[in-house]
Amino acid sequence: MDTVSPPVSQPEPKSGIWEIAAYVGGKSKIEGVAEPTKLSSNENALGSSLKAIEAFEAARAKLFRYPDGHAAPLREAVAAYHGLEPERLIFGNGSDEVFGVLNQAWLEAGDNIVTGEHGFLAYRISAEACQAEVRLAPEPAQRVEIERLLELVDARTKIVYISNPANPTGTWNTPEEIADLRSRLAPHILLVIDEAYAEFADEPTYQSAFALARNCDNMIVTRTFSKIHGLAGLRVGFGYAPVRVIEALDRIRMPFNINLPAQYAAIASLADQAHLDASRAQVLQWRPRFYQAVRALGYRVDVSQGNFVLIHFADEAQAVRANEHLMQKGFIVRHVANYGLPHCLRVTIGKDYENEGFLAALGAFAG
Repeated sequence: MDTVSPPVSQPEPKSGIWEIAAYVGGKSKIEGVAEPTKLSSNENALGSSLKAIEAFEAARAKLFRYPDGHAAPLREAVAAYHGLEPERLIFGNGSDEVFGVLNQAWLEAGDNIVTGEHGFLAYRISAEACQAEVRLAPEPAQRVEIERLLELVDARTKIVYISNPANPTGTWNTPEEIADLRSRLAPHILLVIDEAYAEFADEPTYQSAFALARNCDNMIVTRTFSKIHGLAGLRVGFGYAPVRVIEALDRIRMPFNINLPAQYAAIASLADQAHLDASRAQVLQWRPRFYQAVRALGYRVDVSQGNFVLIHFADEAQAVRANEHLMQKGFIVRHVANYGLPHCLRVTIGKDYENEGFLAALGAFAG
């Protein structure tokens, strides 16, 4: 006798959605503290360019208009600034949206992506939403190892993601390593190089992958306006890829996904080189000072190519206590347990007085 399934009592998402761990951003508030010092989200210590702010305000009179759905003026500005072909660009609501559209276009149930075990969580979330498997390659020294990635690649791998420089570790891969990886991937596999923090890198062995991607059919390099440009609140990112990849992504990218004030502000930010230089200089000045001060307190801190440092504590319990102490002192940093680093805190490099205050607070904890 056939059995009848009971009726579903409420709408349910497709299989696997409830198993996805929701993204949790850096905290921005401390109960009882009116104006905490937020060093948890890798935002630009110097804020937005004044030129970008002026451009944003100038957009008020046009808010009733739809933005350019192809982001043509911004496309030309980005192409000119980076020396790229405009037809090979796609724009997203932050680079997160570019990752999401890539996964949506390339992944089916049973496919997989490969990335480092401490890789950016956004890669994983949208891949799992496509019912794909996420394979995490071990990072023994908190650094992506090419051989470890390749060990996980198989016939169902569609995308390999690398953050370079990496978040939250601050580590990086050389251009030779990136080229070696690309050459050993099958032609149907997309290699995504996420360069959100590229502008803060000063290591001689670091190099953007734009040049390598120019002559490849299976590479995409992404950037964001959220970090050195200080436009995190406007959400603008872009990818540089072969025209065929861009055409596929544009078929499913939502129309008008970059709002009009954001396009105006991003264009203006590209034209304010003085602000970009000052933002980079702030980080390059303070990173070595962080290394010296934190190591003098007895903690390990890794060399970073981002606008942040990763501090290692003896264990998770000590990291939690340090985090609680810092919050009591009014400082919000990022406990990165959800990145597989429960014994670590990630700290954004801020303004001079913020950095000095943070180091004093950490010193009080250590003392």
